Amino acid sequence: MKWKYKITLFTPTYNRAYILENLYKSIQRQTYRNFEWLIVDDGSSDNTEGLVNKWLEDKNDFPIRYYKQTNGGKCRAINWGLDLAEGELFFIMDSDDYLTNNALERFVYWESTIANKPMFMVVVGNRGTTENYSPNRPLGASYRDGNVFERYPEYTKNVIDGEHAGVWYTEIHRKYKYPEFEGENFITPAVTWNRMAHDGYKVRVFDEIIWVCNYLQDGLTMQGNMRFIKNPKGAGLWLREKANFLHYSLIEKMKMWYTFYCDHTFCENPYRLTKKQCAEYIGAPLCMIYAAAMIHGISKKIKGKK
Repeated sequence: MKWKYKITLFTPTYNRAYILENLYKSIQRQTYRNFEWLIVDDGSSDNTEGLVNKWLEDKNDFPIRYYKQTNGGKCRAINWGLDLAEGELFFIMDSDDYLTNNALERFVYWESTIANKPMFMVVVGNRGTTENYSPNRPLGASYRDGNVFERYPEYTKNVIDGEHAGVWYTEIHRKYKYPEFEGENFITPAVTWNRMAHDGYKVRVFDEIIWVCNYLQDGLTMQGNMRFIKNPKGAGLWLREKANFLHYSLIEKMKMWYTFYCDHTFCENPYRLTKKQCAEYIGAPLCMIYAAAMIHGISKKIKGKK
């Protein structure tokens, strides 16, 4: 396939007009220029559309394409972005963060080192809280090859920890779109990453900061475990596939089922699940969920006596 650009820089955004300009300015400063900036607005009610329309009048040497959808969550926006992308590489960049000046240049360089290597799907750069500091553990080398499962301590002792930023081959990522569930607006990106890894795709991770994070109170990261409680079908899919891909033992699966049951039956309405729903979403035998309920009840009684 012939691509119009080397990179589609893709930004899903929701009510971020107050900070989106930081990203825009960092895009203007990029030392690499063969890219497009594609924005999918996830139903913002602020001035995001007006702001972007103003930027469309600027004399940039890169195109800005703006689309707006009914609020449906980041992953639905990404699925649409993958359909719209005209770049060989697909780089998902959050709207509350910004890029180092040479971020795209470094991604293109590192992509060139895997361009003719079969089964590589992505190059991954580091994220920092500043341009000079990342809380992530250093790789111990300039780069490391592996797969996405190396994010999990169940898979390896030499874990690639923390938040990173990936540039994917668009053609590959289009084959692994995010599952969508009626009534849910979040699913962890790990679902698609794990599926790619399970099918044999590899990653090259390089230890350079190219993305500077701002963990805002209205961001997905700060919403923590509530994202999963509010979206139990997606959470259950991620957990049961992860357990299968990493070959969990029965004991490990039972621990997972128990935690899922506790998280989703002792939360506040309207997010509370029935035992039957827990079993269905996490892929557990219903008898195991009843066993989890019994164990939890006994545990509460023991703690109450102390």
